[in-house]
Amino acid sequence: MLPPEAQKKMQCWLRSRHLICSGNFFIFETVDYSAVERFSECVVALGGTIISVEPIDKLWMGDHRQVFLYRAKASLHTPCHNLRQYWIKYGSFRTRFDVQ
Repeated sequence: MLPPEAQKKMQCWLRSRHLICSGNFFIFETVDYSAVERFSECVVALGGTIISVEPIDKLWMGDHRQVFLYRAKASLHTPCHNLRQYWIKYGSFRTRFDVQ
């Protein structure tokens, strides 16, 4: 994956509140494990590393189905990357799965 495409995908996740910035890390939460794999590809394309991927909770989808909520934690090592600035402008401090 090329870096411009990876940056666009990450910006989309920032706007949809699947991805947040916490300190020096980017935290991605989703119920779809293939999205975690795509997130990993984007981070590697931008020069970062995945620190951890963990199932953190089970969510109910309807009355009879539970799905896992996955959290991936990544670090981008580029000092002048503009994803952090994009998060400040369009992002949030909580993901869409946070309990209020």
